[in-house]
Amino acid sequence: MITAVELKERMHAQPFKPFRLCLSDGKTYDINNHDMAWVIRGTVYVGINLDANDLAERAAQCAILHITRLEDLAPLGRSKRRKSPRPGP
Repeated sequence: MITAVELKERMHAQPFKPFRLCLSDGKTYDINNHDMAWVIRGTVYVGINLDANDLAERAAQCAILHITRLEDLAPLGRSKRRKSPRPGP
């Protein structure tokens, strides 16, 4: 089970390593930089549709209880950072 503390540690790791949140409903969210997600006790908010200034258009609210795993991602180039989250399988 993933915890808020584990997520927060992953978000603030130095150097930051991109990762994917995989949820129990099959949705996934790619976290490509430490500013893309905000962790609170039982929830993580993920910024969606980042613009050139890394400002999110909106945020997805994900219950931490529904995160099934974290997957490492290869670092992405600047042009791919703004991509929307991928739908689940």
